[in-house]
Amino acid sequence: MKENIHREITPLTENDCFLVFDRQRSLFTFPIHFHPEYEINFIHKAIGGRRVVGDHLEEIGEYELVMVGPNLYHGWENYRNTGTELLHEITIQFPKDIFDGALISKNLFKPVRDLLQNANRGILFSTETAKNLEKRFLGLAQKRGFDSFLEFQSLIYDLSISRDQKLLTNISFQKGNEFHNNERIEKIYNYVSENFSKKIMLEEAAEMLNMSVVSFSRMIKLRTGKSFIEFVNEIRLGYATRLLIETGKSVSEVCYECGFNNISNFNRTFKKKQGCTPSEFRVNFNGVKTVF
Repeated sequence: MKENIHREITPLTENDCFLVFDRQRSLFTFPIHFHPEYEINFIHKAIGGRRVVGDHLEEIGEYELVMVGPNLYHGWENYRNTGTELLHEITIQFPKDIFDGALISKNLFKPVRDLLQNANRGILFSTETAKNLEKRFLGLAQKRGFDSFLEFQSLIYDLSISRDQKLLTNISFQKGNEFHNNERIEKIYNYVSENFSKKIMLEEAAEMLNMSVVSFSRMIKLRTGKSFIEFVNEIRLGYATRLLIETGKSVSEVCYECGFNNISNFNRTFKKKQGCTPSEFRVNFNGVKTVF
């Protein structure tokens, strides 16, 4: 599958703050791809299309608003959309360094920092947010000069504080650590990432932080919303989905390489998280259209 995922060379130059592409067309035609820039996609009237972000696949509705971080696979395929109605797509691309510097470290910008960090896993915004911001996206494509940059910053902030955001990929699918602002969770994340192929004991992880098992389990649940075993399995699934996409290894090989003790457990855990078995997941990804 990996050879079908394209590395896009975007038209952004070092002198650009961001670029906006506003287009209407019958069908999606661009392949699954990645690039070092952030990207926001607002899509209207592509009902039945399918979103592909990292190891996430899902059919979309009338409104679609997604943000992806640097080098995260993404794209939209036609799937059940027949192209009987023109779809409208507005894409915003901006470089990683646009928010670098002292300003982004200020308290006011914490929501934006979190947004950029979460984009590494792909963010799906609610239909309500997409509808509320539709005119803003349409207007941004018409603005020029500094006014456009001010509106761009305002849009980024409004996205950062919007409600009901959903992260799309498994924790470890996209390389990088979303727990950089919590030293203890970061330490455990790194430990699990380095040892996911082995048996990982709750007691050993708790001892690393000099915590009791009860306190450790409570801390993991509070910080991640998951039990420790769910946390470990999601990290394992991130590596598993990447192997299924990027290699020709058998499901059995992927299962044991990622630390699952048997195929049945792997299939059950995978289906619970991804909504399909590992074999079905691979078939779905292999079926993603990648023609220009």
